Parts: sequence; structure tokens; C-alpha cells
Amino acid sequence: MWGMASSLTVGFDLDMTLIDSRPGIRACYLALSERTGTFIDADLAVTRLGPPLAEELIHWFPADQVPVMADLYREMYPSTAITATHAMAGVREAIDAVRAAGGRTMVVTAKYEPNAKLHLAHLGIEPDVVVGDLWAEQKALALREHGAGVYVGDHVGDVRGARTAGALAVAVATGPCPAPELRAAGADVVLDDLSAFPDWLAGYREASRA
Repeated sequence: MWGMASSLTVGFDLDMTLIDSRPGIRACYLALSERTGTFIDADLAVTRLGPPLAEELIHWFPADQVPVMADLYREMYPSTAITATHAMAGVREAIDAVRAAGGRTMVVTAKYEPNAKLHLAHLGIEPDVVVGDLWAEQKALALREHGAGVYVGDHVGDVRGARTAGALAVAVATGPCPAPELRAAGADVVLDDLSAFPDWLAGYREASRA
């Protein structure tokens, strides 16, 4: 059922699924703006988290400057974004529920992998695997490699990644995409937030045994 194997592996997106990184990312964009003298509407930028950094920077910088600006942003990120970021509701319970079921957890994110790992370490969230720098359908590469049967995310790009991997697409309506948009994109399940995940997982596992 839905790629359920004898050993359960559940993948999670990072930004706005496991962590609310908006305050930290906002601070980093403001710091980048100050450093470069280029206006960046940081409040707008944090309403559309999910896609790769370059897709946001292209709104504020000429295309030929985007790679350099991305490197500068990533360099500034640890000192400006990590401590301002907090865990989303239900994160630890969701991770614990997978482990209690004898499963493994992984994080697959478009975020620069070293910074993703800094966030998780700072918040004491310990997935078994962390893979960064993958967006939308690209996420299927890591999900397939590690045999993930479920992928949980907040963006339509996460839904596309799950479906490309042949995994169950579980969406949480905690990011920029509202529940109807997630359903229209093909989400198999839409939860209000991760607090509902443990009960959903219990029901899913029960149904898979029926």
C-alpha cells in the first residue's frame, strides 16, 4: 500500500514543515540587503518559501549576480538565521511516532545542506538522514535512494516530489500553499499541521496491515 515496505521510512521537508524559518530567513535577507545596498522585501520573500534560493534572489539581483549573492547569503546564514528559527508544532512527536513504529526518518530539502543540518542540530531534531539542495521532482532522487514510502511537506513542490518517487504524498497546510491547493496538486493526505501526524500514521499503518 502506497509503497509501504517492511521497514517504514518517512521523509520530511524542512522549511515550514519541520521548522518555522521565516524569522531567521527574514533576518538574513535584511542583512544581505544591508551588505549589498540592494533593496529586498524580506517580508514578501518569507511568504514564498520552498523553492531554491536562486528563485527568490532573481527578484532582487541581476541574473549574473545571483550565484555570488547566493554564496554570500549562505555564508551569512549561520550567524543570522539559525537562532531565530523555531520548531513547528508537533515536530518531535511526529519524528518519535515514526521511530516508535520501528521506522526511519529523513529530511529532504531545497535548503543548502550544511545550513539545514545546523537548524536541526540547534533544535535537537535528529533524523536518520539529511539531504539538501533538492527541489520538487528532484526530491524523488533521495526518497527513492532511501526507500521512503511517505513524504511530508508543505508545498506543491513537495507533493510533486513525493508522487515522482512513488511515495504517499502527505501535506501539511503550514506553509505558503493552502489545503485546497495542496489537494489540487495531488496530495494524498492533507493535515492541518504535524500535530495530527502521529494519529494519521497509526491509522495508515493499521490500514496497511488489513
